[in-house]
Amino acid sequence: MKIYSTLSRQKEEFQPQGEEVKIYSCGVTPYAESHLGHAMNAVIFDTVRRYLIFRGYKVKFVQNITDVEDKIIDRANKLGIAPRELAEKFANRYFEDMAELNVMKPDVIPYATEEIPKMLEVIKGLVDKGHAYAAKGSVYFRVRSMPDYGKLSHRTLDSMMAGARIEPGEEKEDPMDFALWKASKPGEPFWESPWGQGRPGWHIECSAMSLKYLGETIDIHCGGQDLIFPHHENEIAQSECFTGKKPFARIWMHNGLFQLGDEKMSKSIGNIVGIKQVLEKHSADGFRVFVLGSHYRNPLTFSNEAIEAAERGLERLTQALSNDAVPVKPGAEKLDARTVRQRFMDVMDDDFNTPQALAILFDLAREINRAGETGADTTEARHALKELAGVLGLTLKATEKPFTDAAPFIELLLTTRKKLRDARQFQLADEIRTTLLKMGLTLEDTNTGTSWKRKK
Repeated sequence: MKIYSTLSRQKEEFQPQGEEVKIYSCGVTPYAESHLGHAMNAVIFDTVRRYLIFRGYKVKFVQNITDVEDKIIDRANKLGIAPRELAEKFANRYFEDMAELNVMKPDVIPYATEEIPKMLEVIKGLVDKGHAYAAKGSVYFRVRSMPDYGKLSHRTLDSMMAGARIEPGEEKEDPMDFALWKASKPGEPFWESPWGQGRPGWHIECSAMSLKYLGETIDIHCGGQDLIFPHHENEIAQSECFTGKKPFARIWMHNGLFQLGDEKMSKSIGNIVGIKQVLEKHSADGFRVFVLGSHYRNPLTFSNEAIEAAERGLERLTQALSNDAVPVKPGAEKLDARTVRQRFMDVMDDDFNTPQALAILFDLAREINRAGETGADTTEARHALKELAGVLGLTLKATEKPFTDAAPFIELLLTTRKKLRDARQFQLADEIRTTLLKMGLTLEDTNTGTSWKRKK
């Protein structure tokens, strides 16, 4: 198996150390509803995790929750609630969305505010070794104390200096130095430390939690390409300086950005599409096919048309599984699926090439559908299809079929229902509503009209 590492900029032989594969994934900062960028990231690395388990590895998957951060504090203060209350609310909603997307729950989910002691231990260690210094109640990492700083993003300190600046109130030795501990400000949550009351910086959280739950060196660190610099670069610096230059992660995996048109989808920009918003009209399997139909390192551009195309492809897979009702002719040959599994592993072993893996499943489904017409025995082939689809996190449940193709007809029924209500023919209007409910739809009547969505 070979995996592309951002650190070396090449595919590397995957050689995990120890009895289990240790994976750390940067989690969400929960101050609002999760969007499709989060969903893309989760589906990709859930598939990586599932495939490693399929290949026989024991995997320990850790994903953090950053529940103390400027955006959380700002929004909580505006709403008049505690930052932790806001973070818990949206963290819970995030994991509800993940469950609906059939994303496996992490083995460990550390919350930043519960891991302060480990962060203080790491910060103190860096200060003692001369890699960090205190200034007016804050603590900063001394970037120039690490000779190979920039090795992940492949940038030099000189090139980074152009955009570096010291913010008001900061007492840095160098503009490139970054905060490990931030002195307390009015209206912010704080914890006691050797340097006074304050809260952790963003980067130190992941280093501390990875060190605590996975040890000094992990096998895979994953996240979006937007985290390469400064977040992951700073994680490497503080972690390796703390442990005495031991490699923090053997392989760094980064997924491409999720885009709306030419822009990255981001809460800060405001151009987001929520996970719940899409799952109201599309199936989780359809979204997964949409994501995995592109290589994980490539950018992915959202459109309803693209997901609808994925749904149509998905129908071919579910139809193939429905062939268990087709009678097998006596003496009919058995459809051979022995080579399919190996072909699937060959492409997935090559940096998790999910587009090719899906193509193999579509080929298998086509062979099953053809063989079913001749009465051939497709039992083994259907078993292989279901197993390999499961590796990609696909349930292939026919009941998951969305209503996107039927949308024009549903809208026509709603228009007819409105005309019947306007004509005070309420019995006929209610019959339309009842029929749609039986189809698995819920209706909501408002002053501006009637909306519909798929029932959960």
